[in-house]
Amino acid sequence: MTTQIMANDELRVKIFKALSDETRLDIIRTLYVNKKEMNCGEVMGIRDTSKSNTSYHLRALKEAKLIKVRKEAQAKYMSIEIDTFQTYLPGFLDTL
Repeated sequence: MTTQIMANDELRVKIFKALSDETRLDIIRTLYVNKKEMNCGEVMGIRDTSKSNTSYHLRALKEAKLIKVRKEAQAKYMSIEIDTFQTYLPGFLDTL
């Protein structure tokens, strides 16, 4: 197996692990439906979770390259990483 195939498989595992959690799936759904960046406070309100719990979920989504995080001053803004969905899960977002 080539290094590229192994790297792609590792990312696939991270993607499916990240999407296997209802809270993270809700975050993806909300970001997709709203079609805009959301800050941490808005994301925390999706499932009424604590700041640390939200950070945990966002980290899993970011590591799986399902979201992009942009920092502006002290605020962080999240948005969907469309390329990852188009490459590994084409059509998935439309099922939400």
